[in-house]
Amino acid sequence: MRKLIVGNWKMNGVSSDLAEIAAIAEKSLNYSAVEPALCLPATLISRACDNVQGFTIGGQDCHMQPSGAHTGCVSADMLVDAGASLTIVGHSERRAAQHEQDHDVLAKAEAAHKAGLKVIICVGETLAERDAGKALHIVLGQVAGSLPQNISGEWLSVAYEPVWAIGTGRIPEMADVREMHGAIRSALVDRYGPVGNGVRVLYGGSMNGDNAAELLAVENVDGGLIGGASLTCAKFEPILAAAQAFGE
Repeated sequence: MRKLIVGNWKMNGVSSDLAEIAAIAEKSLNYSAVEPALCLPATLISRACDNVQGFTIGGQDCHMQPSGAHTGCVSADMLVDAGASLTIVGHSERRAAQHEQDHDVLAKAEAAHKAGLKVIICVGETLAERDAGKALHIVLGQVAGSLPQNISGEWLSVAYEPVWAIGTGRIPEMADVREMHGAIRSALVDRYGPVGNGVRVLYGGSMNGDNAAELLAVENVDGGLIGGASLTCAKFEPILAAAQAFGE
């Protein structure tokens, strides 16, 4: 599998940033062994898709219902209509701030898949949970509760994001990343059989140009979900370059 490198712009980006998106899309053409994407705020998706045709643009969340009285929400069908081909669901910032539970994440993932979107489901533990020795229990519980029971095709990815590493500049020890990604892989194979080996498991949480090569070299790290380092081409391109080396 090519390494999947996805930028999550979170609540960043206005029309003046379309040029930066175009620059990232253009530079990504130099890295044919990598599958790049940007998950943008909903207000930019349509314009970005018009500007960078052929480059994968995604959303950052979707509602579990296709339409209805859900003020301020965006459905999977709306994302598709805007041009998106991918969405994130279950990010820890939504689990915390919007109190999303595993069953909510599962419903969103299924709605997104039904609409024709590829889906990245996020899982991860807090620092208190890791310090208490509960990291594997928490994350594997989220995997069990957030992922569909059955899948077909290559539409699903899982992103392991230790909550305490997001935006902090801290990353886990490589041994901890290896242990967690290996446990997630085993859970995927237990649930889906051989198909589980084809589900990408991404690492997220302060991945940048300095540490990407080391993280991407860990067994069962099939790519990255990138936050702050995806906001500019200058910071995102070194991650693409690091991922390229694994496909050459």
